[in-house]
Amino acid sequence: MAKSIREVTFELLRELGLTTIFGNPGSTEETFLQDFPADFRYVQTLHESSAVGAADGYAQATRHPALVNVHTSAGLSNSMSNILTAFMNRTPLIVTAGNQTREMLLMEPWLTNIEPETLPKPWVKWSYQPIRAEDVPAAFMRAYAAALQPPAGPVFLSIPLDDWDKPALGQPVVRSVATRIGADPRRIAQFADALSSATNPTLIYGSAIARGDGWEQAIKLAEKLNIPVWAAPASERPPFPENHPLYAGGLPFALGLLSKKLASYDLAIVIGAPVFRYYPYVAGSYLPDGLRLLHITDDPEEAARAPVGESLLCDAVLALETLIEQVKARPSRATSVEKQPHRMAPHPAASVSAVDGQLTALELFQTLRESTPETTVLIEESPSNLGEIHTAWPINHPDSFYTFASGSLGWNLPASVGIALAERDSGRNRPVLAIIGDGSFQYSVQGLWTAAQQRLPILFVVPRNGEYAILKSFGQFQKNPGVPGLDLPDLDIVSLAKGYGCTGVRAQTLDEVRQVCAEAFSRSGPTVLEVPITPTVPSLI
Repeated sequence: MAKSIREVTFELLRELGLTTIFGNPGSTEETFLQDFPADFRYVQTLHESSAVGAADGYAQATRHPALVNVHTSAGLSNSMSNILTAFMNRTPLIVTAGNQTREMLLMEPWLTNIEPETLPKPWVKWSYQPIRAEDVPAAFMRAYAAALQPPAGPVFLSIPLDDWDKPALGQPVVRSVATRIGADPRRIAQFADALSSATNPTLIYGSAIARGDGWEQAIKLAEKLNIPVWAAPASERPPFPENHPLYAGGLPFALGLLSKKLASYDLAIVIGAPVFRYYPYVAGSYLPDGLRLLHITDDPEEAARAPVGESLLCDAVLALETLIEQVKARPSRATSVEKQPHRMAPHPAASVSAVDGQLTALELFQTLRESTPETTVLIEESPSNLGEIHTAWPINHPDSFYTFASGSLGWNLPASVGIALAERDSGRNRPVLAIIGDGSFQYSVQGLWTAAQQRLPILFVVPRNGEYAILKSFGQFQKNPGVPGLDLPDLDIVSLAKGYGCTGVRAQTLDEVRQVCAEAFSRSGPTVLEVPITPTVPSLI
């Protein structure tokens, strides 16, 4: 008797190591999930966006694709914000959804995904609904290959609910997939010569180095050249240790200011980042006079849309390894590199004092850093406090800091669940701490339930300023007075945490913060710490 499409597909997923599924089940997905195999794990979330965020964090922390199952067009629509983030994070995800039975698709019944290939675009690399049920296993194999091949990213499959019980044509075909692309030898030799002959060059590193586990290579190239290292604007993962003597900081997130930062150099090479991320608009030239820009990326579209620079398509870490071999060593610098105290942040910490006994953001974050293990993994989604976070918490270890590349709120809370799950699965068991603003916290608060159900000892810290401070900052910068809806009164973070099964605590002193840190990581389950802080409107740039 022929095996069913379901049986053959689960055999393929098993061969590919995709035995953990993140999801929120719906009626059109139950035929896929029925008789769920005992060697698979279903990580349930209460919202599809949380499923995608958790899968993204898990895939990044394991460096392996992850599988997500959402509910037809409704669930896919719910998940789009975090699919956007996964696309910009370059995270290999296979996002699947059911659809109505093929017999009814023509009349578009309730809960039909009418144009399944179109809905998730442009934020997936490939989107497909198989023409026939027999093609489902092969479609999964193609989805896996497309998600992994550079530049990595999410893909989408829509599968009508009546496909799963139909007979398969045979055993699934499992293929290996290349995940790195090498450089044109002549072109990279030219880049190496340019670096070697420049009078005052600099390195600009991007998150692709961190994704490729390339800190060691990044350090070797910087030390051989003995030149400053900048993090590309708005890097979602740090590409270089911030305590290294050659580290200068993060480049500004605005055109004119970035150009000024590079004014003293005659050559800059960007490795593993776009040229460049800008927001907000600050007038100026793309590059200062006299600066030559080189750009290495594994994404042809990223290379094509760069407004300036000479591009080379290559995996970031392979490029580093080749450049290390080919560049000429430079003597040690006579003077040390001038460092930004706020490191990767686009703006410095606010200069404020405590009001009415409330802590400042900087006091809170300094205490968190002092009170947690050195190996702690930090996840951040508190846009108005970036200067304070990065001032207080230098990132000196690889894979110890994560944030979202898209700017779309609601990723970091569920992503911290996936990251903590990966820490447990891998046996690393590093503590996980997520700093999430009281406004950002509301976008995916239901992710707390999954953390509680999985008994993950995450410490969620919510600096409670009672406002969308970053939007007030934009309002000041753009001269937009009188904007409504920027205050957040009457939120009770502790009650929300308890409602989802977490330990909820409110701390108002540094000693209370220290006590929570001492207890949180040994607890069987997550802790949510609400800390009222002095409201400030940060400098935007």
